[in-house]
Amino acid sequence: MEEKLMSKKKPAYPINQRLYDYLTEYHRNIKIPVFYDDLLRFVGAVEVYDKNGEDTLWIRVYYAEHEREEIDLSLKRMYLILHGDGSEDSLPFLTVDGIDYCTFGNSKPFRVKIRNILNDNHTYLYIKKADASRVYGLELEHILSPNNINFLVYKDTLIEEHVLGVPGDQFLIENMDMVSVRGKKRLSKEFVKFNERCMIRLLGDMRSYNYVIVASYDFDQVEYRIRAMDFDQQCFEGNLKVYYPQFFKENYPFVKMVSENLQEESIEQYKKEERSAIARRLKGSQDRINALMECMINDEISTPEKIHQLKMDLHNYTKDKNFKACKSMGEILEVAFSFVTRNYENVNTYIIN
Repeated sequence: MEEKLMSKKKPAYPINQRLYDYLTEYHRNIKIPVFYDDLLRFVGAVEVYDKNGEDTLWIRVYYAEHEREEIDLSLKRMYLILHGDGSEDSLPFLTVDGIDYCTFGNSKPFRVKIRNILNDNHTYLYIKKADASRVYGLELEHILSPNNINFLVYKDTLIEEHVLGVPGDQFLIENMDMVSVRGKKRLSKEFVKFNERCMIRLLGDMRSYNYVIVASYDFDQVEYRIRAMDFDQQCFEGNLKVYYPQFFKENYPFVKMVSENLQEESIEQYKKEERSAIARRLKGSQDRINALMECMINDEISTPEKIHQLKMDLHNYTKDKNFKACKSMGEILEVAFSFVTRNYENVNTYIIN
């Protein structure tokens, strides 16, 4: 029988003043023209289906005529704030093609499609209820992963840019059979690194539909990158396995692919490469990480039972006694970062101190 990794639905945690101050300092907290609750005033909706006629669990929402013009204008302004300097010179060239509402998951986001009428290019932005866990996850993704991510927070509203890529579950169905043998080796390498990265920064629930596969074309090959796109389960669960994508049944095809394409020595090599990369990013963004850790240490984003379980799991895994003294998820993450940095510096004898 499969082990149940996830507990019941995670509660949303409010953003406290300390975290707001951090977001203001790093230009994440900015006045915006529309709030999440404004978009809840829709008066009708229709189901959205994918290209195969399957229900996507998103609905296309509609607003009363007297509100639609104001909402569209606010959303276009939001796009210009998120992707530009907020100036309204381009407003006449933008249109809102659709507003979709997600009926499942914790965040219940709105997905807004913005199109440039001059060239027909479009992009998406997501509007969600602000949750401290998600904000910490987004910031850690921006600082510690190979991917920058753009988002804004104002009061109880969170705006995120769209993460480009094919969702992992869709990739398995539609794309995996077209990946070459060499491509599967490179994708296996990336899954190992992604698995290690999620564990080190304690990002949980990376089931196949919570991350995307990005293919990049080099001059002689195709490279793959795996990007998280859901940060709801940052530092919440107590079971260490939740922070390893490899333990979710939805990821079994990727785990099988790794076992078939990589030897144990290669897997260990790629784990070390990812630890070293994270250690360098930690050292290179020390002030920002310290400020974020100070917020997280003094914040409540989990329960005492889960904090105790996770710190003991990590102590048993690393044998680092510093985990035993942790009293918050922030302290656990701070000790984890210290452990990774310390071991990287001890192993790499070429570092000049």
